[in-house]
Amino acid sequence: MLFKQSKSALGPDGSGKSFTALPRLILQRKIFVPAFKVALVVGTVLNVINNGEQLWIHHTLNLWNAALNYVVPFCVSSYSAARHEARSLRGD
Repeated sequence: MLFKQSKSALGPDGSGKSFTALPRLILQRKIFVPAFKVALVVGTVLNVINNGEQLWIHHTLNLWNAALNYVVPFCVSSYSAARHEARSLRGD
């Protein structure tokens, strides 16, 4: 299922309003890979901004906060791309 490209992510009526429509769209390669790349770049910049001092003086980082700096940009990017894809498949 991961990276499968199909229009089956739409609901049974083709509306894209199925509960699983967005998660299925997010797992499509054309959405997942660019969102992952955005998360790598933005997450790295956020980690340098938020944790730069700890990095330079070799202190330990809060791994939860560092991970969130990557997860949040991925979620935002993939969600917005999936919403756009769902709307374009519906013809909006």
